[in-house]
Amino acid sequence: METLPAGTELWRCHATKYAGAEFNPVRADLHFGGSRFDGTSLDPYPYLYAAPDRVTALAEVLLRSIPFDGRTGTRLIPYARVAGRSLSALRTTRDLCLVRLVSEEDLARVCQDSWLLETEGPGYAQTRRWAGELRARVAEADGLLWQSRRHRPRTALVLFGDRCGREAVTDDPGSSLALDSPEGTAEANRLLAPLRAALVPPLGAEVAAP
Repeated sequence: METLPAGTELWRCHATKYAGAEFNPVRADLHFGGSRFDGTSLDPYPYLYAAPDRVTALAEVLLRSIPFDGRTGTRLIPYARVAGRSLSALRTTRDLCLVRLVSEEDLARVCQDSWLLETEGPGYAQTRRWAGELRARVAEADGLLWQSRRHRPRTALVLFGDRCGREAVTDDPGSSLALDSPEGTAEANRLLAPLRAALVPPLGAEVAAP
């Protein structure tokens, strides 16, 4: 287990229709769609994905299945990925207890290996089931912490709203940045540049200077 202290700053890339600190209440299908550790009808809970680093928060959402372009040597992110999305700063209001899934030793303790963090697409149905088993066995867990596969060696996390309480994180509404705005696109491109990734705005769209 790892304790995330009260007052820790987190970053979240999220649908703008949700407030920065609002947990996602939508249950993933048991077999299709969704993300790695979403709640389901078998284990319903609101969830919130975040990261201690804002580049990690962006990479976890925007770089999924984006290959390097052979001509430019850059990962070109379709603008649709940020349509209706924002980047928000959060802060924890109390200590949170997370199941640590970072090292091979951590994974071995829960009888798993890197598959749990590396599989994508259809494999999410199984990773969600595994999250449910971890929740059942570790009643004090407020969430899970793992190494981001898109921004190593930084970490990403998910919080369980039914465990930590929906007031476990707060946000400053003034800190949210709409990623589909010219300023938001420019800032995202600045942050993602070291990862050789960039948003491709629609033809004729205005983009602010970074």
